Amino acid sequence: MLKVAVVGLGWWGRIIVDQISTSEKLRVVHVADVSPAGEAFARERNLPFSPSFERVLGDEQVEGVVLCTPHSQHTEQIVAAAKARRHVFCEKPLSMTRGDVLRAVAAVKDAGVALAVGHEKRFEPPIVRVMELLKSGVLGTPLQVEANFSQDKFLALAADNWRLSGAEAPAGPMTATGIHLLDLSIGVFGEAETVHASVKQLGSPLTNGDTLAALVTFKRGGHALISAILATPFAGRFAVYGSQGWAEVRDKTHPEAPEGWTLTTCVRGQKAESVDIAPAPAVLRNLEAFADAATGRSPYPVAREEMIANVSALEAIFRSAKSGAIERVEG
Repeated sequence: MLKVAVVGLGWWGRIIVDQISTSEKLRVVHVADVSPAGEAFARERNLPFSPSFERVLGDEQVEGVVLCTPHSQHTEQIVAAAKARRHVFCEKPLSMTRGDVLRAVAAVKDAGVALAVGHEKRFEPPIVRVMELLKSGVLGTPLQVEANFSQDKFLALAADNWRLSGAEAPAGPMTATGIHLLDLSIGVFGEAETVHASVKQLGSPLTNGDTLAALVTFKRGGHALISAILATPFAGRFAVYGSQGWAEVRDKTHPEAPEGWTLTTCVRGQKAESVDIAPAPAVLRNLEAFADAATGRSPYPVAREEMIANVSALEAIFRSAKSGAIERVEG
């Protein structure tokens, strides 16, 4: 069993702690946060608490860290954890720039520790099925992705919350939800080539933007049309169109508390078929895949090259949202 520290006890960090409490592969042995509210949460869960990341790394029983901290802190925390020979699970985005993600990946490689990222959608059963259909060739050559991940949870946040800041979320909804869709698109097509993004404030007080649309092109062909909104009730959809068929996944609820999905597939010459898929703990499955990688049971299923490709495209989206122009993805 991998002994981990959860660093950052905001909304998502607390969910992570409670998810891990049900696992037979991980155990939380330490938590950390800079706020008194975090310390109160630690007391409620009867967990050792530290107000700093440095103290976590000084705890010899901690074998891995789960980072649920502000985005701009991730790279330095990954590098520090790697130097301390701790395995790293980091919430998305892994880094904010291509230069930083290259540095983070190099650090874990040099240290020989596992690296995982909080893209739980990769572990949802219908998404796994779609990727299998693509790999088997049933859908033919992938041509286009259309995807939406919208929610209104951030409307309840205080205006000074870090998730709403220009420094931590330069393209509004992109770092909140859009990045998951970008990650899946890279899983389909590989490295991105160009992006064209628009972010607007249309239906909320969120001054950093509440509505995002992005067109991503890929080096080996194909497009992704990504939509992410922070001013509408939850909606989640991921569709892949291929030369021989298509597949669409619709989420029934937010991944925070999944209630299942509807998967529709259509192959040329046949009628479309829809099936309901029961809820599954995708967040926990991702964390347990991290534990398997850290303990040598099996490799983490998301390649580091795809982690780098995701952040490289993300940085280009930041630039495009600011410039209004088509931006080329570095690398």
